Amino acid sequence: MDWIALGVSLRLAFWTMVLLVLAGMPVAYWVAFSRWRFKFLVEAIVALPLVLPPTVLGFYVLISIGPRSPLGSLYRDLTGTLLPFSFAGLLIASVLYSLPFAVQPFASAFSAVDGKLIEASRCLGATRWRTFRRVILPLSLPGVVTGMVLSFAHTLGEFGVVLMVGGNLVGKTRTASISIYDSVQALDYDAAFQTSLFLLAVSFAVLVVTYGMQKTVWTEWPKK
Repeated sequence: MDWIALGVSLRLAFWTMVLLVLAGMPVAYWVAFSRWRFKFLVEAIVALPLVLPPTVLGFYVLISIGPRSPLGSLYRDLTGTLLPFSFAGLLIASVLYSLPFAVQPFASAFSAVDGKLIEASRCLGATRWRTFRRVILPLSLPGVVTGMVLSFAHTLGEFGVVLMVGGNLVGKTRTASISIYDSVQALDYDAAFQTSLFLLAVSFAVLVVTYGMQKTVWTEWPKK
């Protein structure tokens, strides 16, 4: 089993999940409560990775973070390194690729909160941030957890985007999915089986915990 590649995948999945919580929640909040007439355009952009081929998305990310791009040149000036074929570049691509898996569950959960509770909080003088933190977020917890888990699990299985942006650098950008592919290409089916089985077990365990916690939250919430 390729433990180094598994470590890279788990680290990438974790930080992708963290960044999607920080960046995805404001987007999901705006999508859930905005009354802008053309809001569907933003929703379409967020959902684009669901239908866009991973290689196409990876190609555009690779161009946008290249040394001649504003982001790539700024990163090179600050760090002295390049974003393409680095873990940082891989992280950017993963956040974009898993964006809808976090934003859509977040937005659905926020939209499901009773508007009367939000209005009551505002009438009592609470700010938008306090209303979100004390009313919307606790009532949206199952959807938030779902978005976090889906983004984590989705990142574990990335292949096309990872290969386009990160390449196959051992200990740096070589993820478990690429390791499985290399093992199959080398006819090392035992190694491919072990790594695949580990990913299957982790993905299944994460989903079991998520659905179990959602059931507990929804069952016990009315009793509080």
